[in-house]
Amino acid sequence: MDSGFALKRKDYGSTFRKRIHCSAQQPPPAWPGRAVVEPDRKTWDGPKPISVVGSTGSIGTQTLDIVAENPDKFRIVALVAGSNVTLLADQVRTFKPQLVAVRNESLVGELKEALADVEDKPEIIPGEQGVIEVARHPDAVTVVTGIVGCAGLKGVCRLIKKMYSTISSLSSDRDLPVDKLKDVKVFDALKHPNWNMGKKITVDSATLFNKGLEVIEAHYLFGAEYDDIEIVIHPQSIIHSMVETQDSSVLAQLGWPDMRLPILYTLSWPDRIYCSEITWPCLDLCKLGSLTFKTPDNVKYPSMDLAYAAGRSGGTMTGVLSAANEKAVEMFIDEKISYLDIFKVVELTCDKHQAELVTSPSLEEIIHYDLWARKYTAGLKISSSLSPVPV
Repeated sequence: MDSGFALKRKDYGSTFRKRIHCSAQQPPPAWPGRAVVEPDRKTWDGPKPISVVGSTGSIGTQTLDIVAENPDKFRIVALVAGSNVTLLADQVRTFKPQLVAVRNESLVGELKEALADVEDKPEIIPGEQGVIEVARHPDAVTVVTGIVGCAGLKGVCRLIKKMYSTISSLSSDRDLPVDKLKDVKVFDALKHPNWNMGKKITVDSATLFNKGLEVIEAHYLFGAEYDDIEIVIHPQSIIHSMVETQDSSVLAQLGWPDMRLPILYTLSWPDRIYCSEITWPCLDLCKLGSLTFKTPDNVKYPSMDLAYAAGRSGGTMTGVLSAANEKAVEMFIDEKISYLDIFKVVELTCDKHQAELVTSPSLEEIIHYDLWARKYTAGLKISSSLSPVPV
């Protein structure tokens, strides 16, 4: 949102990044270029029914905060959580969904026990099937999915043909010199100057992998060529998107670094909901003082070159990049690898995948290589020569 927009981008680095192929056909835009209401759009009586996939995470809890603030506009029909049974049980009491899913099947008994005193108990479906059923709940008009990576992919694919996803932030380590990055600890990477998010996306902000992933998103959502997408760092996190028109004028969307407003806009579209200044303060540009921009450092942050290379390779490579990064971040948070090792293991995993790249994968192949990438990444031991050494 706040620092990726279209200009130009060309060069990238070494190893896997030098051996990519550009033969993949450019995708068509994911939307037709006009924000208009579909003539057959589903209507409903009363508050809009919503399902939330990932209800206990950062996006999920912010979505439920909005629903709680606007009970006359929205209601919850189904929820999915991973393992936070205590919070999920509280959400069930508050929002009274018809259906609940727990991705961790071993926690179903614990959830039932936590809901023992609830009078109108929801149906509970465990595991992946539960995610699918929540995503395609027959009453849901809107589904908010906030699960990281591939975990919610099957449910989403059962539901929709088009998916819009924009999450962005800035690196808390962006001004450190290169020789200091090797000393970055988990605590340092989880500090973010502007945003309050989950651990994974916060680390992605520190490594700037979030920017690289957004480049791939922009490519598929808008049909933009990678040479026409450039990353710009905007430390204040106030400008969330910019579009340059054919006459060279630039239109920008500004707002506080808070995902609630994009979520609210998405839930209420095509309507706009008036927000109280108490909970939604106005943006005071005079108090803010200035907005600044800078070119990202691709030497300090090879994540962006890796993302461009994976995007140009196409096919299963982008999924492998995402999965390898997700596993590497998990390993970093668990203090199994260092901060700089995140970049190394992702590149080594993508490099290994070159020989098995599938250019037009099925859903099953995408999921297969997602699992493969996680396993391969977990099995890497990083040496100074950047060679994979089996653990």
